[in-house]
Amino acid sequence: MKRDESANAIGAVDELLAAVGLEHGRRSTRRASWHDGERIGRGSGAVRQVAARPARRSADAREGARVVRADWPVDAAWLRHGFSTRGGGVSTVYGGRTLNLGWTKEDDAALVAENRRTLVAAVAGRSMQLVTVRQIHSPMIRLVRAGDGPLATEADRAVLRGDGLMTDVPGVLLGIQTADCVPVLLADLRLRVVAAFHAGWRGTLGRIAERGVGTMRLEYGSRVEDLVAAVGPAIGSCCYAVGEEVRHEFESQFAYAAELFSEVYDADPVRTKYPLLFLTARAPGHSPTGPQIHLDLAEANRRQLLDAGVREEAIAVVGECTACAREDAGERRYFSHRDEAGLAGRMMSVIGVSAE
Repeated sequence: MKRDESANAIGAVDELLAAVGLEHGRRSTRRASWHDGERIGRGSGAVRQVAARPARRSADAREGARVVRADWPVDAAWLRHGFSTRGGGVSTVYGGRTLNLGWTKEDDAALVAENRRTLVAAVAGRSMQLVTVRQIHSPMIRLVRAGDGPLATEADRAVLRGDGLMTDVPGVLLGIQTADCVPVLLADLRLRVVAAFHAGWRGTLGRIAERGVGTMRLEYGSRVEDLVAAVGPAIGSCCYAVGEEVRHEFESQFAYAAELFSEVYDADPVRTKYPLLFLTARAPGHSPTGPQIHLDLAEANRRQLLDAGVREEAIAVVGECTACAREDAGERRYFSHRDEAGLAGRMMSVIGVSAE
């Protein structure tokens, strides 16, 4: 169904519900309800919920790109970083003028290249070389060292494969792409080492953020007390439904897995008002309706950073859902692969050591 037709259909449903005094339902969430309710939230086995540092949103009107930056309590003039948003670019295939930064099949490569130049200019003033990676949903981290061979093809496509990049080379801006997955940025303020990680559910399960801290300590001699981290915009637990198999995978890996999942129930006003219309002869538990399992992927990565030794106050969390965050005028703030049914651009999260 085309978007216009879908919108008309939704409007017709709204009118029908309004005619009988109803409106679209909302979902209610119950946190980790399949575990022992006496253990969750209190006692020695409970996971303490800590307040994450928020991130701030800022815009570079001169260049047009709207970039979110972490609110780190540091004064590091050499550090360049940012999380791109949807607006401020020249791509038009995704509706309006957008800052698509991925080489997607729908977009014109020349427009994507211009968008990338716009982002680099907004973050680093065009003085840095953007290095990306061919992402494969893995925990693989690649180091970029001085004198490394070509890091991109003539068409500016990434050469390295993996889902993490790390460097101490000045003038290099590391970039990873997302459209729902979690971007994580990491910096050693003492040694001037930076890293960027792409954490989908598979990468999160592979502990890419936790591995990243370990790799920085092993390869560069970093100390956890010198590290700052930022968890960027990603699909929130409000919108990220997963299957039972994902929950079981996380439960087998993380002691705090119960705190990462929620059960979400459909609150359908028609079903609530007229329950007899929906009775079936199926045995209990075999009805197509029921709770969905939702995963808080951003929190999972924040917890990995804490487990790796990064100080709580040194972790900034953007905390915005790429699927449902909107600008003041109602436009989407981010690209969302899931909410846009696969027809979505890509954001880019970047970090680097300035050569200036």
